[in-house]
Amino acid sequence: MEKLSIVKIGGNIIEDEASLNAFLKLFSNLEGKKILVHGGGKRATHVASKLGIESKMINGRRITDAETLEVITMVYGGLVNKNIVAKLQALHTNAIGLTGADVNSIKSDKRPVKEIDFGFVGDVKEVAYNSIDKLIQADFTPVFCAITHDGKGQLLNTNADTITSQVAVGMSHLYETTIYYCFELNGVLENINDKNSVVKHINSSTYQDLLDKGIIADGMLPKLENCFDALRGGVKNINMGNTSMLTQENDNFTTITL
Repeated sequence: MEKLSIVKIGGNIIEDEASLNAFLKLFSNLEGKKILVHGGGKRATHVASKLGIESKMINGRRITDAETLEVITMVYGGLVNKNIVAKLQALHTNAIGLTGADVNSIKSDKRPVKEIDFGFVGDVKEVAYNSIDKLIQADFTPVFCAITHDGKGQLLNTNADTITSQVAVGMSHLYETTIYYCFELNGVLENINDKNSVVKHINSSTYQDLLDKGIIADGMLPKLENCFDALRGGVKNINMGNTSMLTQENDNFTTITL
């Protein structure tokens, strides 16, 4: 099978112009077919504040009421997405900016209300991988923001890590898929106070050992659970680390396999 790279970047890269420009150069130079997924939560919070809209968070997750959804749509789907697409065009990567509503690519269900009502938040249920592949086959590079839709006209705020893993699972029907989760750390760290203590390889058995030792905890738990769900869904392997892992010179990052 042909290889496909799916790269996700978070808010810290998006917020810093120099970091974003450096990353996009690396992404443009990445060989083969590829997809980019981005968030933009920090920028959305900043814009909402300017508009006098309070950002409500519970356990680090955004409550998306109707007003907040309008801001997210403007910021993720407009400001951040189109800025990234324009920068990629300048680097000769023919990018196309997308939400999950475009070409009906990612459908979600609105998250049911349990203890907390998260509002207009989507849980991915279906990825139209054949439609996404038509764009890739036409030599476009899809750039997805963290918005999906329910198929009935409603946009939904959706976790960018989840979009990344679910798109990768869908595309694994057609390609040998690899995910790159780019963030500020060098990878999964054995000692949070030592940025060079990277755990270079994690599989199902070493993962349990790292859990038992408390090395994987807090915010890293859902990320790793997401990773193993994607691997069980057909993704070949997953890499986590800073953006330099997209270069062949850097091997100091975490690779996750079954």
